[in-house]
Amino acid sequence: MYKDKNLTGHLCMFAACAAWGLMSPLGKDAMSHGVSGLALVSFRVVGAAVCFWATSVFSRHQEEVPPRDLLMFFFAGMLAIVFNQCCFTIGLSMTSPVNASIVTTTLPIVTMILAALFLKEPVTNKKVLGIFCGAVGALLLILGNGHTTQEGEGNLSGDLLCLTAQCSFAVYLTVFKKLIQKYTVVTCMKWMFTYASIVILPFTYKELAMLPWNGIPAATWLETAFVVFAATYLAYILMMTGQKMLRPTIVSMYNYVQPIVACIVSVATGLGVFGWSQGLAVILVFAGVWLVTHSKSRADLKAERTASPTPKS
Repeated sequence: MYKDKNLTGHLCMFAACAAWGLMSPLGKDAMSHGVSGLALVSFRVVGAAVCFWATSVFSRHQEEVPPRDLLMFFFAGMLAIVFNQCCFTIGLSMTSPVNASIVTTTLPIVTMILAALFLKEPVTNKKVLGIFCGAVGALLLILGNGHTTQEGEGNLSGDLLCLTAQCSFAVYLTVFKKLIQKYTVVTCMKWMFTYASIVILPFTYKELAMLPWNGIPAATWLETAFVVFAATYLAYILMMTGQKMLRPTIVSMYNYVQPIVACIVSVATGLGVFGWSQGLAVILVFAGVWLVTHSKSRADLKAERTASPTPKS
């Protein structure tokens, strides 16, 4: 049963990160055809909030959330959605997709450090090696396809915003793990996205009012719809499901799947080629995920100490 839950968690995280991997090129294209970065964030947050409340209405399992946990959902929403999405989307609009992708490789490293500080998770050699392998594989993919995916030059402010987004999400993964495990995915997400919508809209409504609604191509609206429904609503359901079943560091390791998806899209559309370096990169990424998955957790070490016989004096 435990292995089945782990497998479900891994599949959910892979699917979520695949959707996020597609979001970067599609979101960048939408932002270059009339939809501003702040407007795209508004569509993501408000659209997802509507989807989660609609799902909640038709859900059989209705949960009551006490005021204290509602307050905790507010802070979780700020870290996982407001700071994460605003900083990354605005950063992506300022820098290149390649630079933004490179910055995302910092998430597992930051998460491992925070998990050690807040959750007392051990920093094992296998875990460090796994993160290193995954990072090298992701960078091989990103830099190996940089000549085909680069659009515009990098920007320091944009890169720092993307880094802030990764740090914000890493804090969310570690600090709010117990809160997320307490409620269903829909309950968590409807409150987090509701709070995020309330905070974001006062700052973005002018951007929405200034959009050239009639001048935006239909293809751009389809890209925006993908970002809202697939890369936000569905992806957050999958990510939250995986977060309930896997350790924070393992969840963050799936960030390395996003460059793989970008590489596959690049090859499928004829914008890139799949050579030995890409093959090696994919192997390194999945080897890294495997190593981190099989590294010992705090619970594993505690179980070993409990099982070992007490030496006689």
